Amino acid sequence: MHILDIFDAHPTTFSFEFFPPKSDAAWEDLFGTIEQLQPLRPSFVSVTYGAGGSTRERTHDLIVRIQRETNLTAVSHLTCVCHSREELSAILERYSTSGIGNILALRGDAPRGKVVHDRRDDAFQFADQLVDFIRGWSSPPDPRGFGVGVAGFPEGHPDCPNRLAEMDHFKRKVDAGAHYICTQLFFDNRDFFDFRERCELAGIKVPIIAGIMPVERKGGLNRMAELALGARFPAKLQRAVARCDGDDIANVGIHWATEQCRDLLDNQVRGIHFYTLNRSGATRKIFENLGVKDTDGLRSNL
Repeated sequence: MHILDIFDAHPTTFSFEFFPPKSDAAWEDLFGTIEQLQPLRPSFVSVTYGAGGSTRERTHDLIVRIQRETNLTAVSHLTCVCHSREELSAILERYSTSGIGNILALRGDAPRGKVVHDRRDDAFQFADQLVDFIRGWSSPPDPRGFGVGVAGFPEGHPDCPNRLAEMDHFKRKVDAGAHYICTQLFFDNRDFFDFRERCELAGIKVPIIAGIMPVERKGGLNRMAELALGARFPAKLQRAVARCDGDDIANVGIHWATEQCRDLLDNQVRGIHFYTLNRSGATRKIFENLGVKDTDGLRSNL
């Protein structure tokens, strides 16, 4: 289903993100996770992307398998980094042939282990150029073209300390043809609400989806900071985690994320995107805490 149809059908969307596993055993474990989450009837699911060759192939294989073996709409991430125009054209052609009609367009980071990478060798330096390239693709699976999303940074983009200039750059990315925005994870809803208001002031009118990831392990805070390029952890959350050990940390993280979701829903968020880390337990528990069995039930109670 095209992302525009998803937003038309669902005033509030709920989506999950996965990453392609590196081993065959982890691959099957992931599909067990997907089977557990599928009854929640997410609006769509997305798959992360690595610029390296093997990771790139696993992303494509996972997206195609989800498309073929489930009733879920799959959105593939795609990055500028380490790609020529010809490589990007080949990827879009494969997606189009496979019936993959939605893409999250990102600037991306160089693959781990690649010490030196000259961005001048890439076909595109910035995500707005990639968005424009995707939207102009000549043979998309839908007459409206690929559905395209872009990333938003409620706490500010780490490479642009000037927040006014940041919004100018961000609007250019959206104006290139993005249909929606999916934010990086955050732990203080005030950051999201401020970002949403700044988008409104800038004349950005596409749907904005809030990215949520529950803390599950004490060491996971540092990992989350890496994933989110420096996420800000409120002192109250840090104190709650510091008081806990073992499974109690996951309970604290689930409670915090549940309250974030409740507050977001009460303030008319357009969508919530769960960073699952390829596990289902925390996400399913959040839905249970919100008092619903699936996203359709949650939508009907909004």
